[in-house]
Amino acid sequence: MRLNQNTMLLGKKVVLVPYTSEHVPSRYHEWMKSEELQRLTASEPLTLEQEYAMQHSWREDADKCTFIVLDAEKWQAQPGATEESCMVGDVNLFLTDLEDTTLGEIEVMIAEPSCRGKGLGTEAVLAMLSYGLTKFEAKIGQGNEPSIRMFQKLHFEQVAASSVFQEVTLRLTVSESEHQWLLEQTSHVEEKPYRDGSAEPC
Repeated sequence: MRLNQNTMLLGKKVVLVPYTSEHVPSRYHEWMKSEELQRLTASEPLTLEQEYAMQHSWREDADKCTFIVLDAEKWQAQPGATEESCMVGDVNLFLTDLEDTTLGEIEVMIAEPSCRGKGLGTEAVLAMLSYGLTKFEAKIGQGNEPSIRMFQKLHFEQVAASSVFQEVTLRLTVSESEHQWLLEQTSHVEEKPYRDGSAEPC
């Protein structure tokens, strides 16, 4: 989505940067060769060329918004560190119902095993929840208990389960009180300008 192509978000645990073609060959393509990640994300293995096409789609399509998740501690502690060396996953938001532009489906993947269970996924999702929509859905594999628990802690409630797709659907409707809670949870997140490959640690 062009909406976020010049935007980076700085949190305490994560830095979110737009998904560019530079991120594809280094870490992302290697991550998606993992059978575990394919299972957890319901993804099919792609060739490098297909990954580039997917990245281009996420960048250009008006109904999709994706960020690469960087480990903020590592990124800020190492002057001159490349984004690729700090990549830990991605977070995506996309409109699934063109007749209801207030509803977005959200996905998060912390691909680096050593970075799971440390709150990086939680902060990445919270940052995306501040993007102005009023309804969010997350579709998660039934066996992915850590992800289900994380979304439930963020006030998502299960609304459906599919035995065919082996997934559950959780939903968050942002009421006024939820909006205030989200503002409190994300008050530390800074939005800064981003240009391809030129993000500078603070």
